[in-house]
Amino acid sequence: MSCIHNNQIRQLIKNDYQLSNIQDIILILSQNNTFNFSALENGLFPAAIVEESTEYTGYASVWVRDNVFVAYSHYISGEIDIAIKNVQCLINYFKKHKIHFMNIIDGYVSPSIVMRRPHIRFNGKDLEEIHQLWEHAQNDALGYFLWFYCKLVSEHLLQPSHEDLEVIALFPLYFESISYWQDEDSGHWEEDRKVEASSIGVVVASLKILRRVYTEDFSLSQHFQYKDKQINIKFLDNLIQKGIDALNTILPSESIQKGRERRYDSALLFLIYPLKVLDEKMSDQIVTDVINNLQGKYGISRYKGDSFWCRDYEDIPQAIRTSISTEREQWFQENGRSLKDAEEAQWCIFDPIISAIFGTKFQETNKPEFLEKQVFYLNRSLGQITATDSKFGGFKCPELYYLQGDIYIPNDATPLLWTQANLRIALKVMEQSLSFNTIA
Repeated sequence: MSCIHNNQIRQLIKNDYQLSNIQDIILILSQNNTFNFSALENGLFPAAIVEESTEYTGYASVWVRDNVFVAYSHYISGEIDIAIKNVQCLINYFKKHKIHFMNIIDGYVSPSIVMRRPHIRFNGKDLEEIHQLWEHAQNDALGYFLWFYCKLVSEHLLQPSHEDLEVIALFPLYFESISYWQDEDSGHWEEDRKVEASSIGVVVASLKILRRVYTEDFSLSQHFQYKDKQINIKFLDNLIQKGIDALNTILPSESIQKGRERRYDSALLFLIYPLKVLDEKMSDQIVTDVINNLQGKYGISRYKGDSFWCRDYEDIPQAIRTSISTEREQWFQENGRSLKDAEEAQWCIFDPIISAIFGTKFQETNKPEFLEKQVFYLNRSLGQITATDSKFGGFKCPELYYLQGDIYIPNDATPLLWTQANLRIALKVMEQSLSFNTIA
């Protein structure tokens, strides 16, 4: 049984919804500012809405990955202009700092120097880089941007300039230069570098939709060029296949690299939704793996042994809480802190995605068991919304719940815009399922 924190939400949660019930929930959440995304003037989104007491988290910065999920949530909700404004600002950012792509493509800089890779976290107000040491080797973040940008172009919602297309051309050339299918990156969780399926899968999804753009509009594809390097179908097919071959070797694990093995990781869920890059059998295996091995009462862990916001994390110095993972692990070791089983933080970004996955399966099959599971994981997602007596206020979407003493509480990144986005996506997919069910 999942936990429901907000009493008003408790009164709205059902095991069998009508479309009007979901619309009522959306209305109440909107009235209570649950979906307040606080965009910057240029259309970018900070990672979280921070106050003075939580400013130390650094979540006022902009992450590429988070922005794509927030923009996608607006897209699926019909707010196309907001999504377009966001990705247009993101490409302006990449345009401003394209030298990072070019230097690696041209062989002037080694990809092993992560601060010389394209930065995936930056100052959203002026599009300037943040010169704090950071794990910028995150191929998934670059892949998410390329995927969503090309999706909007493919659906004729975005008309890129020639200069924009020249920047887009740098992405596949960069992925080739770093051999993304075997590149050690820090991935979704910005931690120790390893070859991980979740990053490879995002890049594969992005290259597939870039290929679609190439084949659909020759007037665009002729601008996919950098110096004497021309992007063509043969090049893209070869690049895609290398990623697929790697996925076939690694999945359903996240990593099989010797000494860095990881059997279960919730980041793999995103390859199923929204990317839809895996076949049904592998998708089912990953969902089952996450549910059976990472799901908790309050949320879902990222992976076993995750020390980020583990038990009594608030007792750790602020500088260590937000430092890179290697510094955090070193502090734990030096201070005799060890993580016990089931003391990992339980995150709030995954239940909405699992709900959307089951919703998509229901819409494809009309099998009621998938609708039941869609409802179950939507209800878990709604249950994670903060109570009115929370120190962060009521109706907020936390990043995660963690153990402080013996009580699970939201962490300081509350509200997290990525969680808000995923909940909004789950509610939209539920609306679609109930509309589909009525028609069927």
